Amino acid sequence: MRRDRRSRTLRRGDRNALIAASLVALSLTASGCVVVHGEREVIPATTKAEAAKALSRFTDAYNRADQAFDSSLDADHVTGALGDIDSARLKAGHANNPGGNAGHVPLKLSDAKFTIPKKAGWPRWFVADTAANKGGSARWLFVFTRDSLSEPFQVAYLTLLAPDSVPEFQTDKDGWAEAVPATAPELAVRPQDLSEQYATYLKSGGSVFADGEHTSGWRRTRAKEARKPGLATQYIDEPRTDGDYAPLALRTKDGGALVFFTTHHYEKETAAAGTSVPTPNKDVQALTKGEVKQSLTLEFVSNEVVLDPKKGSGDGKVSMLGRIQGLTAAQGE
Repeated sequence: MRRDRRSRTLRRGDRNALIAASLVALSLTASGCVVVHGEREVIPATTKAEAAKALSRFTDAYNRADQAFDSSLDADHVTGALGDIDSARLKAGHANNPGGNAGHVPLKLSDAKFTIPKKAGWPRWFVADTAANKGGSARWLFVFTRDSLSEPFQVAYLTLLAPDSVPEFQTDKDGWAEAVPATAPELAVRPQDLSEQYATYLKSGGSVFADGEHTSGWRRTRAKEARKPGLATQYIDEPRTDGDYAPLALRTKDGGALVFFTTHHYEKETAAAGTSVPTPNKDVQALTKGEVKQSLTLEFVSNEVVLDPKKGSGDGKVSMLGRIQGLTAAQGE
């Protein structure tokens, strides 16, 4: 499974060699295929027909993997934050249910809407906004990305949002969206800085993010959980912006951006002398190395989606719309 573009050849195994940058790429347009220099030309990431195929392939692979609790079955269709979360979930499931997922209910997606940006260079990516048979009325937003024409599209980010939380995107006369550079200076926070800013906020607070469940609410929850009778919990938050964890942003109609980004978290539970750490559930145990005696360190990967306003507009605060976090490893001591 691909996790980092810099080590892709070690992660993806035997694959076709990447197309050299000097070769031409196909510009997929509404009127047909035109040969251009894809690394320099501003072109759509894909067509809506190909985006629909990528979504269908992902869904099929995801369902096979979930039914068998086998991460190898969807490894070619996930990457980045979702890849880490999905792989760990399936690993724990297999450890506790080696015969497969008896409670498997196939994920069914419908009413798919594709937002495809025009941009130069790689990665090329797009957003699929769908309804699903799980999660109530929430919209499922998938971010598909790839590094060359020789690779399949993979889902790096997944977020569930209320229908009225999905913003309107800026599009041109042909319906193509605008990808916002990670260094965009016109936003309240540059996309490339959001991961670090969020990690800092969780530790120290501040005025960058608007109040909400995943900002001020999470800080309050942590403060309550930090000290319990006989048990102390420490938190470490780290930015993650390398390779397939890089932020991806789409221009919204109001001049701001919808930004997807990743963070990395640790929670260390330490029991007081004469006491012990509460026994973790079976899924946590399946991902735990070492023996849990006086402490247990939990490692999480989280993917977030925010509305990053245009600098100088409104109160200037970044609004956290959604966050999906998954346990990826644990260490007992």
